[in-house]
Amino acid sequence: MNALFEEYIGRLVARALAGSEFRVTLQGGRLFCLTSLDDNRAVFQTKPDILIWRAGQVAHVIDTKWKRISDRIDDPKQGVSQADVYQMMAYAHLYKAPRLTLLYPHHAGLGDEEGIRARFRVTGQETLLETASFDISTGADLLDRVRGRILTGIEEMSPALP
Repeated sequence: MNALFEEYIGRLVARALAGSEFRVTLQGGRLFCLTSLDDNRAVFQTKPDILIWRAGQVAHVIDTKWKRISDRIDDPKQGVSQADVYQMMAYAHLYKAPRLTLLYPHHAGLGDEEGIRARFRVTGQETLLETASFDISTGADLLDRVRGRILTGIEEMSPALP
């Protein structure tokens, strides 16, 4: 299900940004986290689910997760795993993206509204990391919903054009 969710969201984002100044790549990037000191070999390759580019720079990294997050007031992490946050921190460092999104399927336990659930600033940086949900159970206004609830504000967050 994770691969299906990733592919579905990736194609929606690509369609939502078609004809704009943004370019979308799925499973792109593929930068390595480390280089071996012994033989200068690159290790631990990354594969962000969705990269949104503007003027040759990554403007937004979206990583989809087929996991159930919570909306419990007693859980400040809302069910988001520490490993997922670490993964996004690696993407922030390697891809220099000003905006990162962990995107989960929306469910009734999260209330009626899909979209951005929480926003965080990476400590000591301008980079924003947000958690968001998207309701795949309804096909109504898909592209408008992606633009309005997931990609909202992308123009302000992306690198300035030269």
